[in-house]
Order: sequence, then structure tokens, then C-alpha cells
Amino acid sequence: MYIMASKRNGTLYIGMTNDLDRRVREHKQHNIPGFTKRYNVTMLVWYEETNSVTAAIYREKQLKKWNRVWKIRLIEEQNPKWFDLSGETET
Repeated sequence: MYIMASKRNGTLYIGMTNDLDRRVREHKQHNIPGFTKRYNVTMLVWYEETNSVTAAIYREKQLKKWNRVWKIRLIEEQNPKWFDLSGETET
């Protein structure tokens, strides 16, 4: 599970993957056309690991239903300064 952002308090994207490093790189390099490319959503601002695909799918659906205030609160609990947790710079 992960949340990407365009900037602090900017556009948010929620996703799940089995390879976070690869997926974040794809977002940063705009390899996949769609929402994150259109809105330049390239910062990894929150993530959560799980051992179960079923749990990850459930959590993703849960977070996507949350209102924006709850999502921002979740991000700021782990990452109050909205650092890019990937440790990579944009290419």
C-alpha cells in the first residue's frame, strides 16, 4: 500500500504493489499513462506493508473511500513534513 502526492497537500494517488521501488520509479519516470502522469504525482509520502494480497486489496479499497482530511492525517502521522520517502529525486 502506498500514497503518492504531487506536492504537500496536493493531488493524491493510492495504490498497491508487490514491488514498491519499481512502482515508485514508474510513477517518477511517467512510464505509465494515466492519472499520476497527468497530475505529476511523483512523491512517495506514505506506505504500509502487508504479508497478504487480500489484506492489501482490502486496505486499498478502504483508503480510497476515506475523505481527504483522513488521508492527509494518515500521511502526516508518519511523514509530517511530506518528505519523498523514496529517497530518489525526480528524473
